[in-house]
Amino acid sequence: MKLSSTSFFIIVLILLFVSGSCNRKDVKNINSLEKRQNYYFPVLKTNDDAIDTIAHTFNIAIGDIMSNIRPYKNGLVRKEEALLFAGLDYYGPWTRDAAINIWSGAGLFLPDISKRTLISDLDSTANGNVQIIGQYWDKIIWTIGAWNLYLYSGDKEFLKIAYDATCYTLSGLEKDEFDPKLNLFRGPAVYGDGISAYPDRYTQTGKYEGGEWVSTITKWAAANPDKRVKIGGGMPMFALSTNCVDYEVYQILPKIEKELGLKVKEEWTDQSTRLKEAINKNFWDNEKKNYRYLIDPYGNCDYQEGIGISYALLFGVADKVQSEQVLNNTIVTKAGIPCVYPSFPRYKNGYGRHSGTVWTHVQGFWANAAAKNQDAKRFDYDFNLLTLHTWRDKQFREIYHPETGLPYGGLQESNEGPLDVWKSTERQTWGATAYLRMVFNGLFGMRFDETGISFSPVVPHQYPNLRLLNLLYRDAVLNVSIKGQGTKVVSFTVNGNSTQPFIPANAEGIQNIQIHLK
Repeated sequence: MKLSSTSFFIIVLILLFVSGSCNRKDVKNINSLEKRQNYYFPVLKTNDDAIDTIAHTFNIAIGDIMSNIRPYKNGLVRKEEALLFAGLDYYGPWTRDAAINIWSGAGLFLPDISKRTLISDLDSTANGNVQIIGQYWDKIIWTIGAWNLYLYSGDKEFLKIAYDATCYTLSGLEKDEFDPKLNLFRGPAVYGDGISAYPDRYTQTGKYEGGEWVSTITKWAAANPDKRVKIGGGMPMFALSTNCVDYEVYQILPKIEKELGLKVKEEWTDQSTRLKEAINKNFWDNEKKNYRYLIDPYGNCDYQEGIGISYALLFGVADKVQSEQVLNNTIVTKAGIPCVYPSFPRYKNGYGRHSGTVWTHVQGFWANAAAKNQDAKRFDYDFNLLTLHTWRDKQFREIYHPETGLPYGGLQESNEGPLDVWKSTERQTWGATAYLRMVFNGLFGMRFDETGISFSPVVPHQYPNLRLLNLLYRDAVLNVSIKGQGTKVVSFTVNGNSTQPFIPANAEGIQNIQIHLK
């Protein structure tokens, strides 16, 4: 019997409560009526029926996220627990997906499930250490998800686990993947696990027994023993996005040590400084005034990597001048920013699955980068497109065609033959959390750090009078109202008291926030 979406959603909720996912202590000053209304679920509202599509799309995002919570065991989660899966068509959380989903907003209103999901991507080693598991080159992105979960929840017990796992895993990457001559980490691009993300020279991945084509980039090293690097995963490439993630982790580690009361190691700052310099030296294209995608021994790749340039802006790899140049010189298609641009020539009858197509999570990061730089026009472009596509489909799909905007999985070499049209999977979690990121970090301009939340909203002219209600943050519940449009905060009140646009991490109870923009 096929379940309706409503029935499935009810079953998910039952699983959540049976699993004990809502055992977080009651937020202070929340009355019994509000408890019954389940303040764990944030709500977006507007006062204008003409633009209420964004509120409905936000509800779809929450629904898609909840529909992807299922029982699963993996890593240090030894028995089946409710975890956040990567999407409707996935068999588990996946390390990078879990990190991105929790970082992009799921960690705010699902702190317990997010914690378990991240722990499921850890495992014990033979010598008793804890390590991050997953595809080797970008698994350290787990740390960014874990750090942001701490910023949302204040859970220091979990932060200690995250610190130990990060130090052990990073030491392995430094040993196996770090090139001391370039001061860069080897490995493919973040989320680029398919060969359609790479130039032709990386498509020679061999075949499985039985003659099936191999589409996974990790098989390249074994199929090319004369070209592989002799240590680690063997890939000779250096990707912008992966090195930006490594840079961000080096920036996070001193902050974790400070929060845990540990001695802050100078080596993290030294390494982050060297890595930032190396990224700008090797990836910055002074002619294009933008970052290139890959460098390798075979001629590099000067294509545009959407997630890589977004990370360069979000993590501070790019300075203010570079950020403005990237925003002005990045190509965005009719359907949004492409994952890699242009598509590789071998996909002349379409677009590569990982090149030329529009991935929703990349849209989320790019819109966030634009908002961080107070660029309302560029922020709104991808925000509006993702809203329209989702409202049309009544769900978040994984990938869209760059010209038509329709769901489109792209072309990639596979077991069906040299080229195959792949599926754009349904109810993709990081598409839904990308929308949360656009709302939380874009429209409402929330910037989280150890001390609290600062607010720098970016509200395009067509979205007046926004309200974000019931947002759980540590021991507080935030109700945020914005009047006006633009990026300049002219007044900020909390529970009727005028103050700076900031909520401290130790805030308790209901925080009614009024922001006026000009």
